[in-house]
Amino acid sequence: MSGGFDVIVVGGGHAGAEAAWAASQLGAATALITMDRRAIGRMSCNPAIGGLGKGQMVREIDALGGLMGLAIDRAGIQFRTLNKSKGPAVWAPRAQADRGLYPTAVQALLATSPNLEIIEGSVESLDVVPATGGEPARVRGVTLDGGRTLCADAVVLTTGTFLRGLMHCGKKQTAGGRVGEAAAVGLSGVLKNLGFELGRLKTGTPPRVHRDTVRYDLCTVQPADELLEPFSFMNDVITQPQVDCWITWTNAAVHDHIRANLDRAPMYSGQIESTGPRYCPSIEDKVVRFADKPKHQIFLEPEGYDDERIYCNGISTSLPENVQQAFVRSVPALADARILQYGYAVEYDFVPTHQTKPSLETKLVDGLYIAGQINGTSGYEEAAGQGLVAGVNAAGRCGGDGHTPFVPRRDEAYIGVMIDDLITKPPTEPYRMFTSRAEYRLQLRSDNADQRLTPVGRRLGLVDDDRWARYESKMRAMSRVDGLCAECHADGTPLRQWLRRPEVTLATFADRLPVNGMGPIGSDVLAQVLVEAKYSGYVDRQSQQIERFRKLEAVRLPGGIDYANVSGLRLEAREHLSRVEPRTLGQAARITGINPADITVLWVHLTANGARFDESSAA
Repeated sequence: MSGGFDVIVVGGGHAGAEAAWAASQLGAATALITMDRRAIGRMSCNPAIGGLGKGQMVREIDALGGLMGLAIDRAGIQFRTLNKSKGPAVWAPRAQADRGLYPTAVQALLATSPNLEIIEGSVESLDVVPATGGEPARVRGVTLDGGRTLCADAVVLTTGTFLRGLMHCGKKQTAGGRVGEAAAVGLSGVLKNLGFELGRLKTGTPPRVHRDTVRYDLCTVQPADELLEPFSFMNDVITQPQVDCWITWTNAAVHDHIRANLDRAPMYSGQIESTGPRYCPSIEDKVVRFADKPKHQIFLEPEGYDDERIYCNGISTSLPENVQQAFVRSVPALADARILQYGYAVEYDFVPTHQTKPSLETKLVDGLYIAGQINGTSGYEEAAGQGLVAGVNAAGRCGGDGHTPFVPRRDEAYIGVMIDDLITKPPTEPYRMFTSRAEYRLQLRSDNADQRLTPVGRRLGLVDDDRWARYESKMRAMSRVDGLCAECHADGTPLRQWLRRPEVTLATFADRLPVNGMGPIGSDVLAQVLVEAKYSGYVDRQSQQIERFRKLEAVRLPGGIDYANVSGLRLEAREHLSRVEPRTLGQAARITGINPADITVLWVHLTANGARFDESSAA
């Protein structure tokens, strides 16, 4: 073997970039292997970051010391906060990105890490020491095309849609993970030979049209917010110019074109057999599944300041090119549109997550981690969150046997919700994050991600001194404001109680707060104090629920339980528990197919065999 590293990351997408950043920032000698270094951080589909549930995860990645928030703040061309008409718990930051500036920002940030080496090439094989004498198999490196070998204590696979990637546009099929980039073929066979079960999923992308051929007068304009909120807690303002997006709709003529050609759609002709994303369906799927709807929304989103392409969000398709041409031009605003890139679907291999630990290390091979779409997820943000966790744990593994894996809890982060969902409910379709997946979303707001996770990132070693100083300054300011709220009154009511009134806004709060001698107080501090006051009663009740949740999580399940011999367990429960191998009783309760009676049986079995409640592990 040659080229010794602590951690090797395979793939330069959003999971790979975060994994390489995290591992290298923690001091691990890290190699990021990619087919093309210019493609690192490239946006395969929509050039946008954030959205419902997703924006909260980006804030969490940033609070932990990750890349994505910093990169989008440099590359965003339209910043908006979604769901502003609803409560702050579901406010979600989103930014349209310049497709060229975003990967440039990611690559520039990675270039600042002294422990990271970027290597161009394709990984053809994994070097794995077989299991012997009761010891599990363990990874010790990779082999590149051309025969070059690299050794490492940990390998993180972040292959995205490239594992045996196959693109479909009508009957035309092209090997690749995205337009113009080759598929990774050999690794699927390597994983199968190691004993991994592989599945097949599908995703897709819409056509892009030339910006000068759109009838904007027939669209509804969607501008950026007046007040631009950065993603990163390290940034106070966004300075780059903002652009408009536009909204138009499909119509009966569009739907007729699609229905008339369903037999030519790979999804319906049998050419594609794998499952696509339920929550981001193709236009063919929308027309079939929602046949009663006379129209579907299309967001026309610029791909950059100097990019001539407009991304037609909402009409993802794999229909033949001539059908795409016909139905696109049936939209009045697109009647003269010139298509620059046709939509297509891509099928790819993934590793079902019953074979993965919550640390994202595989169960079959020690030191081998997987993150991103290879785990059955969709979306840049989901991939980045997994990449950060995998990178931290891969680096920690290199530090010795005393490493405790980093696994965010469900009550701590949307990233924790996602990973727990993946482990307890292995996806059969591409997994997408939504706020509705989080039972504690009142606590998991985008505004308080730094309070929840920056101390965690500091303990891990990802949060540097500058970020930590900024965080501590904010916490001191919040403490001062809280103190004033405890001392002062408004309309004869204690200020803290007065803040709960629905008519109290940020402006009225700022007017009532006596800040003389306190120095400047940022609007972000006042806004967060106001939100916490309005939610205080709900948060207190949810905190009680979280304590009950933690007690259930504190019942640790010993490894190696033979569920087949647990008396009273249903056959289905035995199969599911054996497949997932949950770490705690709480995690067991969340496994698909497990009911409360199964948990009672399992608890009786545990106590009869000497299990004890470990209060300390609930922390």
